[in-house]
Amino acid sequence: MEQAVTEEGAEEAERQIDEQLTKEQIEALRQEEESLFGKSGDVRSQLPQLNAQRQHEELRRLLPGYVRRFIEKAAPLVGIGIEGDLDGYFSLQALYAGALDWLWPVLEAYPVERHSRLTVYKPANKQDAIFLHPGEPIFDRFREYVCGKFAQAALQGGVFVDPNAQQPYLFHVALISVVRKADPIQLPLDREEILESKLIGLKQLGDEVTEAPPEYLTLLKDGEGIPLQAMSLVVKAWESCELAKAYALESVAQSLVVERCQALVETLTERESFLKRGDDYQEAELAARRGKLRDKAAAGDSYAKGEMTKIKNRQRQLASIRDEALATLRREPELIVPGEVTFLAHALVVPSTDPEDRKRQDKEIEAIAMRKAWGYEESCGAEVKDVSTPRLARDAGLTDYPGFDLLSRYPDARQLSIEVKGRAGIGTVELTENEWVAACNLRDRYWLYVVFNCASSHPRLWRIQDPFGKLIVKTKTSVVIDEQEIFNAAED
Repeated sequence: MEQAVTEEGAEEAERQIDEQLTKEQIEALRQEEESLFGKSGDVRSQLPQLNAQRQHEELRRLLPGYVRRFIEKAAPLVGIGIEGDLDGYFSLQALYAGALDWLWPVLEAYPVERHSRLTVYKPANKQDAIFLHPGEPIFDRFREYVCGKFAQAALQGGVFVDPNAQQPYLFHVALISVVRKADPIQLPLDREEILESKLIGLKQLGDEVTEAPPEYLTLLKDGEGIPLQAMSLVVKAWESCELAKAYALESVAQSLVVERCQALVETLTERESFLKRGDDYQEAELAARRGKLRDKAAAGDSYAKGEMTKIKNRQRQLASIRDEALATLRREPELIVPGEVTFLAHALVVPSTDPEDRKRQDKEIEAIAMRKAWGYEESCGAEVKDVSTPRLARDAGLTDYPGFDLLSRYPDARQLSIEVKGRAGIGTVELTENEWVAACNLRDRYWLYVVFNCASSHPRLWRIQDPFGKLIVKTKTSVVIDEQEIFNAAED
């Protein structure tokens, strides 16, 4: 680099660079980097936007059920009625004068004919309806208003009933973050930046705190009053919150910090190499341009002399720019730390001995699983019919109890008979005798769709074709399938 800055060394520098990088190699390097990272060259600045777009699309695919439930539960609380079908198209109606005043400015930005065609499912034609989802103005305003109105109440806490609990416990919903602290010495790092935020649930039984899906609260029924056996938890609520906060900071958030730092350290050599290769390319390009201008400058061409001066200055700057960029890459992992823990809601969860509470929760879980399975089939191009009840089965031309939940028909005439099972977490799956007989009769046309982690934001679908032929089962009064058997037999 230093040699190339002086006139005397320019020719020798060019010769050395030419030996290392031919024009063809430089062009091949440029094309390779463009194919991997795009033409801008500023990969770092694009990554947050690309990651945000990916997450946004993931939310659109996974959240219709949660959006539907939120609107259904929250609308009456703010004086809004729902007219129409939440599973199809609907409109929002004021239950008293002025109830919708805060929403009208956003709603009126859409054509009037779409005001009665709200939907939580993405329509085939986006001009046909208003698709409510995170990022859409009406839903965002609705969510903002409702959350703002009840934020303080959520922090004060509520009582819920868990039919699976053996004793009372506390449940907290919190927002944690990973931040990169500011470093005034490194210009690219001179401002603090939130790198990641995550909504978490914390289940607290005495002094023991564990992480849990925040969505688990949506599966619980509202409770009434505080039972005597839970009074000790209420008395120690403040101390319990501090303990939960410490756990969120030191265990959950810190684990995210470690993961992010490890990823940066593991890719440091690769990123340094990419940066140096870019510098090598720029050095070669500047030396080549300088060689072309030298004869013209020597002949007195004023424009060529001016360009030569610019190139010399750029060559002098390259080394310091590269050193600063490398220092930034190496410094960044040292600045990453957990951010603040912000509690959004607290709940006292109490046990239940009422078998109806267990049935209600099982129904909620199955509904989530059905939506997941239905969405998968539709994304594959199938026409899906719900045949889980006698009436729906008859409407589809089947017997009252066909032994499966969904009938999926494809344009190529394929027909799938799908039994859907859901679990809040991961566990065994049980099929009735009627379902197992249907699996035996239909064989390759019968599919078992198992959705695990229904109580989380990312339910996972496992698909098994011909479960009768592929699964090893335990027989009681019904057929019980171990989760490991499901993992082993499932298809992508």
